[in-house]
Amino acid sequence: MGFITQQYPSQLLERAVEELAKLPGIGRKTALRLALSLLNRDPREVDQFTSAVGDLCHNVKYCAMCHNISDTDICPICGDKRRDKATLCVVENIQDVMAIEHTQQYGGLYHVLGGIISPADGIGPNDLEIASLVDRVKKGGIKEVILALSTTMEGNTTNFYIARQLAGFQVLVSVIAQGIAVGEELEYTDDTTLGQAVINRTPYRRE
Repeated sequence: MGFITQQYPSQLLERAVEELAKLPGIGRKTALRLALSLLNRDPREVDQFTSAVGDLCHNVKYCAMCHNISDTDICPICGDKRRDKATLCVVENIQDVMAIEHTQQYGGLYHVLGGIISPADGIGPNDLEIASLVDRVKKGGIKEVILALSTTMEGNTTNFYIARQLAGFQVLVSVIAQGIAVGEELEYTDDTTLGQAVINRTPYRRE
């Protein structure tokens, strides 16, 4: 007679592994290691961990101006009077904001699209914060819009669409320099290369 075996000795452990494995880049083996690590920690540390994650999910805000994450209605970058209000850097996601900020080579404002146009994934212009970008430019005061999107086909398509939407405004549309390899995402680019790409930006030309 064969024996009935369980993958985990505890259903509570199995549930924790299943939830951790839902995170991007986390397989079941890694999820198991993380779950066991939490199990071996002081319960107060685990409570702090779960509290921090809960607060993030329930209390984080999105800036009413640029759509970056924030603890307040207006993020610290948009609220900083020292920033150049006439320059707007358009990025795909909040990771790109953090990557560019880390270079310490840019002093303007941002606009987070929340993705890029990708018909294959069912993402069109109306799914992104492009209309709000046009509204910001329409209100005046912005002299340059820097397109700082990934050098992928989807990124180039989004660049083209945005440039076309802004064609009727008196605003310079520029694109980061081509020091970033084709297909590379900004958040994985080293600080020096990314910083120089922003500094050496060039006017965008629609072909």
